[in-house]
This record gives sequence, C-alpha cells and structure tokens, in this order.
Amino acid sequence: MQLLMKGNEALAEGALRAGCRCFFGYPITPQTEVAAYMAKHMQRRGGVYLQAESELAAINMVLGASSAGVRAMTSSSSPGISLKTEAISYMAGSDLPGVIVNVQRAGPGLGGIQASQADYWQATRAPGHGDLRLFVLAPASAQEMFDLIGDAFDLSDLYRMPAMILADGVLGQMMEPVELGKRATKKLPAKDWALTGTRHKRPHNVINSLYLDPAELERKVTERFARYEKAAKTEQRAEEYFVDDAELVLVAYGASARVARTAVDEARAKGRRTGLIRPVTLWPFPADSLRRAAKTARAFIAVEMSMGQMVDDVRLAIECARPVGLLSRTGGIIPSPEEVLEAIERHFEGCGGKPRRVGNA
Repeated sequence: MQLLMKGNEALAEGALRAGCRCFFGYPITPQTEVAAYMAKHMQRRGGVYLQAESELAAINMVLGASSAGVRAMTSSSSPGISLKTEAISYMAGSDLPGVIVNVQRAGPGLGGIQASQADYWQATRAPGHGDLRLFVLAPASAQEMFDLIGDAFDLSDLYRMPAMILADGVLGQMMEPVELGKRATKKLPAKDWALTGTRHKRPHNVINSLYLDPAELERKVTERFARYEKAAKTEQRAEEYFVDDAELVLVAYGASARVARTAVDEARAKGRRTGLIRPVTLWPFPADSLRRAAKTARAFIAVEMSMGQMVDDVRLAIECARPVGLLSRTGGIIPSPEEVLEAIERHFEGCGGKPRRVGNA
C-alpha cells in the first residue's frame, strides 16, 4: 500500500510496524508530528503513548521500558536531544537498546526551526558522557524515514546499544509517496537480560551502569567496545551513485544528498565525471566506500548543512590520500544544486580540493 505522508508520519508508522510499543516524547518543532501520530495510533495498536513533562523525563522512561525488554523510543529536535544525552549515556552504560529520533533544527541554542545538519558531531562524537557509541542512521527520503526506523530497532536490539535516526526539518516536513510494505523479520537474540519477573525460575537480573571497581568498569567498557568494533566492520551502509568512473566524488547525507544528486546529474550532462557517496550510517561511518573511491577519484567535496562536521570523517576515512573540499550552508539555509554545481565546475577548472564555504557563515 502506498500513501502520501510527511516524513515524520512515515517514521512514526514505521516504528509501529517495527514493534515499538512505548513512545515517550515532548513537543518541539520540527518533529512534533512524530508525537502527534503516535498519540493518535499507539493505543489502538496495543502500545503506550505518553507525553512526558520534559525531555529528561521522556528519555528516562525509554530507559525504564527498555529495561523491561520493550521496544521503546523517543523523538525530539536539537535542543531537546541535548537534554537527553545524560540518559542516553546511562542506557549505553547499562547495555540497553532503545531508539532516539532527532529531526534537526538550526542552532546553537534555540537557533531556528529551519532544517540543519549541525548535530552531526553530537550524534557521532558526543551523544553522552563517557566511552560510548550509538548507531546513527541518516534517511534521505520519506520512504527511508519509514524503512530505517525498523533497522534502528533491529540494530539496537542485536548489539544492545542505543540507536539514533538523524534526520532534518526538510525530511520531517516534506510529503512523498511511501510504500508501507511488510518488513522482513530478523532473528534477534532473546532478551534474557530484561527485568520481566523471575517467577522463581532464574536468578534476578540487574540493570546497572555503576561500577565502583575501576578494573571491573574497564572490563565492561572493553567488552562493549568489542561489540562496537564488530558493528563498525559489518554494519556500514552507503549509497554509491556514479562512483566507479568519477574523478570527483561528492559526499552528502540526508537532504543535502538530494541536492548533491541533482548536481551530479547536471555535471554528468556536461561531461564532468562526478559521483556521489551518500552515507546511510553516520556511525559506523562508511569508510570502506570512501577508501574504494579514493583509489580512482582525484578529489572529494563534502556537502553539508553545517559549518563542516562530516568533512573530518571523510578526510579520516581516506587517510588524507586525496584533497577534500567543503561546500556548506548553515543557519537553516539549504545548499542549492546551482551552488554545488559551481563547486564541481571550480574543481574541473583546476581549483578543486580547496575548502570553500558558501554564504555569510
């Protein structure tokens, strides 16, 4: 069945079909439709919707529901996610799954309600205090808002770590046709760690993130990072578009990737061998795709709605083997295909690889 849906609504429907049975949220633009959809549909689908008194309360309710083995999620936008980071760290330290949705707005501070990608560092580098990681998936369409939320739940359960959907205001608010098909059922490990009541049939489970013995804490963190390492090797995802023969490769995710793809098509029509790598997982970052491209491409350009945050991961992925430029807009301004095409033309005219920002940032 295909429906015309807002990205936020598609994400909420995808979560319900993926087995989410608890949603805890607090309204903030531009993600409010996620909560509104859940409020309308969750109870009739056998779940619990609760508007918490604050962002802090919402994420801690996710922690509690997840401790009982329930698929639970929360959603917010940039300032609200900042408030949730402490509890995200507690979830990671307790080896708990759970899904957090960030439909980004411009910042810092209250900033503005326009689309942004300036939370990349927060999502991939500092989603909470301590040594931790979480999956970060970046949809680029309403269809992927529907599809990737189910993947986020599966990855979160499989590795016992939180997962984040990092979207933006464009994707949350735009309307597109969405195919509401059935998801393939994945075989996941039983949640024998959950607090479900023992009925005197097993020892008590304990959900905990406090370890006063440094050696014990080091052991727990080291075990956790072994899981992270496995995920980093096996769960990278990226879409490659005209990369095989590309002299110049654009790297962009989310709404920026849609703009970049249009620019690639226009460049190709002019005979410019240009390609696009669209990271779908921001963590783990699809370094393998970029390393393959770096064997033949002469340069890269990161296209972002920030002052340049993902660009560092592009450079790290290819170990600075090729020049990496930057085209960025910030403050809620979306780069235009014409701006991206201009950057492509500069490269082919002999100025490629030099970082350049567009706009008055």
